[in-house]
Amino acid sequence: MPQRPFHSPSRRLSLSALCAAALLLAACAGGPPARQGASLPRTPGKPIVDPSAGLEEVSIQAMSLVGTPYRYGGNTPDSGFDCSGLVRYVVQRAASVNLPRTTEQMGQRGTALDRRDVASGDLVFFNTTGRANSHVGIYVGQNRFVHAPATGGTVRLEDMTKSYWASRYNGARRVVAAGSLDMTPVPSPVPSAPITPPAPDDDDPIAAFANR
Repeated sequence: MPQRPFHSPSRRLSLSALCAAALLLAACAGGPPARQGASLPRTPGKPIVDPSAGLEEVSIQAMSLVGTPYRYGGNTPDSGFDCSGLVRYVVQRAASVNLPRTTEQMGQRGTALDRRDVASGDLVFFNTTGRANSHVGIYVGQNRFVHAPATGGTVRLEDMTKSYWASRYNGARRVVAAGSLDMTPVPSPVPSAPITPPAPDDDDPIAAFANR
């Protein structure tokens, strides 16, 4: 009767190890299986144009003055601000652009904007006295603007969607867009002495309503 060949345990272990190594090498030689439905390489899209590019300094300057006391005819942080004094000071400091002193004259400068195009640094106007563009502030984004509202108050951040402001919104203008305006840069700072507008301004009549 023929005898079976004898295989020691160590020989069987070696054969198993060789088989496992061969399988591993075969698996590494082939790349990972391709996934079905894999997305194609993405092509770069058009860059997003930010309409507020270059105007951020105007809104940053305005935000830095929140809390400054209101003062009729005021146009510096030390003297306080009324609405047009605040806007004139901020735009001159941030962009070296000299705006008129009254809201009515400011409403004739720059470029008129559709509501959807308003961006940080633009001016927003309101009818608070029955007269168009009788109040002005600086838009800072997310339906908010900075303004000097009324005697006894301070420069503050306001929500344009509040019913009082939404119902009195007159429009917006861009007064800092480079190359598109007929405005003269002013190298010297805004004078420190208060400049009183030639006619009563718009701010006091809104005091009883601005918080509604």
